Amino acid sequence: MRIVVCVKHVPDLQSDRSLDGDGHLVRGEDDVLNELDENAVEAAVALAEEHGAEVVALTVGPDDAVDAVRRALQMGADSGVHVVDDRLAGSDVVGTARVLAAAVRALGDQTPVDLVVTGMATMDGLTSMVPAALAAALDLPSLTLASRVSIDGSTVTITRSIGDADEQQAAELPLVLSVTDQANEPRYPNFKAIMAAKKKPVTTWSLDDLPDGAPAGADGAPAVGAAGAGTTVRSAAARPPREAGRVLTDTGDAGAQLAAYLVENKLV
Repeated sequence: MRIVVCVKHVPDLQSDRSLDGDGHLVRGEDDVLNELDENAVEAAVALAEEHGAEVVALTVGPDDAVDAVRRALQMGADSGVHVVDDRLAGSDVVGTARVLAAAVRALGDQTPVDLVVTGMATMDGLTSMVPAALAAALDLPSLTLASRVSIDGSTVTITRSIGDADEQQAAELPLVLSVTDQANEPRYPNFKAIMAAKKKPVTTWSLDDLPDGAPAGADGAPAVGAAGAGTTVRSAAARPPREAGRVLTDTGDAGAQLAAYLVENKLV
């Protein structure tokens, strides 16, 4: 079995994030492996350990995005692939999924890929759309938002938690799987794993290394990068500083003061 796990390099949630002049998130300063992708890597490695599989960590992004792959290698992935190309700048969800799909197909040309694993979302965009878009681009079934995963032969069964209820879904390999942060507790690499990761291979591809080169739309127009994006940022501004709260001293009329405040600020 061969498993590809998709990972992304994103700004650290604990850092001070900012926007550039075009209204896009500034990257490359305090970036880390996307927190929810750690669950995807853990799921992929755990399944590989149970079923004797190979795990390939795959990312699409600028030069420093390879750090996300290296973190996945420290957690137990066997090798990595980094797709980096200036033409990818500004890609939206669909464009990113197209490139990931092309990379998965390229890996499949070497050795068949049985399972593609992703996190439920990335902490920079939080669209949760890439898993479904990737499955569509690969023309594969998808099992999403899994809180538990098991494989029996060629059948993958997941449990999804929906409110107070759980549901089970199953599909046959090959397929695309996304897991939630409830699926597992990601392992923390020890010193031995960190040192071993330095010897694991990481392959760098440009768009020209993919089977069909840069993905294009039906009319031949670019399908990746800002030129191929279906959305654009028209304007953006930093969130204004949080104002100090108003303290009410109850002298017997606090309820009336609160009601007046809600009416004054059109909150009711």
